Amino acid sequence: MKWTIVTLYVLSVLHIHFRGRVRLPILRQVFDHSSFMAPINFFMHVFSRVPSTPYFSLREFPQLAVLEQNWETIRAEAQALMEREKIRAAEKNDDAGFNSFFKTGWKRFYLKWYDAAHPSAERYCPKTVALLRGIPIIKAAMFAELPPGAQLNHHRDPFAGALRYHLGLITPNDDRCFIEVDGRRYSWRDGQAVVFDETYIHWARNDSGRNRVILFCDIERPMRYRWAQAVNRWLGRTMMTAASSPNESGDQLGMVNKLFRFVWLMGQYRRRYKAWNRKAYYATKFLLITAAAVLIVLA
Repeated sequence: MKWTIVTLYVLSVLHIHFRGRVRLPILRQVFDHSSFMAPINFFMHVFSRVPSTPYFSLREFPQLAVLEQNWETIRAEAQALMEREKIRAAEKNDDAGFNSFFKTGWKRFYLKWYDAAHPSAERYCPKTVALLRGIPIIKAAMFAELPPGAQLNHHRDPFAGALRYHLGLITPNDDRCFIEVDGRRYSWRDGQAVVFDETYIHWARNDSGRNRVILFCDIERPMRYRWAQAVNRWLGRTMMTAASSPNESGDQLGMVNKLFRFVWLMGQYRRRYKAWNRKAYYATKFLLITAAAVLIVLA
């Protein structure tokens, strides 16, 4: 039984790694969060009702058309937030999912995050929140800002139970500001939307010299069977709600990000240890990984 589980886990990691044309280096893939989530994501891909492709036609998601129809209303609330300086990085190291993005200047303001409560969104963006509430397949949403010169490095998102929707609000309308998904590039335009599968390797860059603000949504992945859709919905409700992060005080902070504050602090000590003696750091890391592997095999 133990070796069956190990084999299935390894096969699911290989599925994630070889899916698509663009891949992470093998050592990075081994320790990437997509490998830890591989069995769940393998399930999502196998029972997905939409094809395995980096981009999707908007015609497959007619419920989302209302967002493009009201993009100027949504943009007005985004502009008001920018004037208030509310679209910003996490201030207390409590956003594990996007922590690495903040280093290059990426910013966000949550409008919805699964079952978590964000009273600030309703207070500042009532019209956008009302539109989102009328589209049940949208499980999470935010305004996301990518300033000039910013880049998001190659990565996969950890949870395949959702697909990603972007709607251009304030964009350079310039091909130098783009996202690339599995080697295929898309440049944002005001009032235009795109849907893609964020579990393919993707990255983004803004070389235009002008800011970019979009409406960024997670939409529930359509599944082939009702029971599979129910599993997806339950996982999103439990796992992803636990990863909620606040815009400001009064918004819900999920358990994952409560723990991440502690992990971030421990990471500061880890980096100091690495700076003090790199050889000792890598020797310790190797021993810990080896010990964990031995414990798994002997369990």
